Amino acid sequence: MINVDAPIHPITSEYIRQAIDRAEREKANLLIIQLNTPGGLESSMREIISRLLSSKVPVATYVSPSGARAASAGFFIGIASDLFIMAPGTNTGAAHPVGISITGQQIDKTMEEKILQDSISYIKTIAEKRGRNVKAAEAAVRLSASYTEKEAFENKLIDYIARDVNDLLNYFDGQKIKRFDGEEILLSLKEKPLVFLPMSRRQKFLITISNPNLAYLLLMLGLLGLYFEFSNPGAILPGVLGGISLLLAIFAFQILPINYVGLLLILLAIALLILEVKVHSYGVLTVGGIIAMIIGSMMLVNSPLPELRPSFQIILPVAISFSLIFVFLVYLVVKAHMRRAITGPEGLIGEIGTAQTDLNLTGKVFVHGEIWNAEADEFIPKGAKVQVEALLEGLKIKVKKVQVNR
Repeated sequence: MINVDAPIHPITSEYIRQAIDRAEREKANLLIIQLNTPGGLESSMREIISRLLSSKVPVATYVSPSGARAASAGFFIGIASDLFIMAPGTNTGAAHPVGISITGQQIDKTMEEKILQDSISYIKTIAEKRGRNVKAAEAAVRLSASYTEKEAFENKLIDYIARDVNDLLNYFDGQKIKRFDGEEILLSLKEKPLVFLPMSRRQKFLITISNPNLAYLLLMLGLLGLYFEFSNPGAILPGVLGGISLLLAIFAFQILPINYVGLLLILLAIALLILEVKVHSYGVLTVGGIIAMIIGSMMLVNSPLPELRPSFQIILPVAISFSLIFVFLVYLVVKAHMRRAITGPEGLIGEIGTAQTDLNLTGKVFVHGEIWNAEADEFIPKGAKVQVEALLEGLKIKVKKVQVNR
């Protein structure tokens, strides 16, 4: 038995396919997929179904616990399984495909119809081969029909309503089922040990970072950390953390369906925020940057499923906070670059010192903790206050007399 409580994407697909491989190696009597999913990616769904149909071990999809669902891609997986079971208080269906282009816009009507017809043909052939109600399965795809466990059982979409796993095992023990290839087998489940196959640590980690909210936060932290490192070379820690965060975000975006227009809008927002510090736009560029950041963040994940998109409650505060922090960091960098040098020879310009001798065109002055040879365009008496005007060749400085307010 395995537990899939997540959207259908490459990690859940890998988990299910590996479980089938192990069940075959260990010659299990049955593999139970406890499923709770809002749906997911068609490519991952088809990978799972292809492996299900070729499995040498019978596979039962059990929508559980109460309150769970097997919607969209989950409905296809259930229909394709040898046994499709639901717990009380669950639902399935709502499998109408939603196509979105790489720009995040709805695809044209012709392509949408092609996708729909392809999905209808796919569910019909699987349902027919599994001996399920073809019309009810088609309605779930064509009309987005959704079924409670009782409605699904009455429409012959599922095989049983089980209170729990023990109820499922007791009910199907000793029953004959027909496999996808037409072979009939007798299920022998009584007193057989139930082995739970958890996700590997790697899969748990990857499924955690594939959460769109976390992936979005990693992207923002990565961009902020790298900018801080590039603007302050040698800080090291921000660069290391930023690089790690950005790489993890990139990996997560390989799992999630990314809209590259949204990503470009985020990069445009960063450019606008940098320009705000260097160009006095009276806040116009900052507002534009924040708007571009929010819109880009909302478009970033290209999926109709809310579970595969960052939450607006996360996007809004993070985008605004990131924008303000970014503007502040850029401001500090620009301010530091514009600040007058205070060390080295250049740091002498503008410094106030004291004439150590009379300056009759030349003489000596004490400034910046040192005695310098100095030149002046006027006579300056010993003890007078002087200000450095320029650096001259031969470790000389040019000074002028300054008035001291008393």
